[in-house]
Amino acid sequence: MEERSRRSEALALLGLAQRAGAVARGAGAARHALRKGQARLLILAKDGSEKQREKVLPLARARGVPWTKLGSMDEIGSALGTGPVAVVAVTGSRFAGEIRERVGRE
Repeated sequence: MEERSRRSEALALLGLAQRAGAVARGAGAARHALRKGQARLLILAKDGSEKQREKVLPLARARGVPWTKLGSMDEIGSALGTGPVAVVAVTGSRFAGEIRERVGRE
């Protein structure tokens, strides 16, 4: 139950970050944020494809950006008010820190 509660809190924070304009949604937008040095946390859906992960993880590692897996593509999309999403870069430092506290990091 504790893990589910922490995941729910993290997804709620992700929704707040979206409304504050502090996310880059999708692999292309996440890669752009990583390249520009704007990404503070990379979030991957647990059911996202390996191909999507391969597009962003090497860049996140090279830039020293922490990453974590958080829920399904549907759960992340729902938190963001959109359809399924496999990759999200959080660009707001405070949001990234709060989400990391709840889900940990890889």
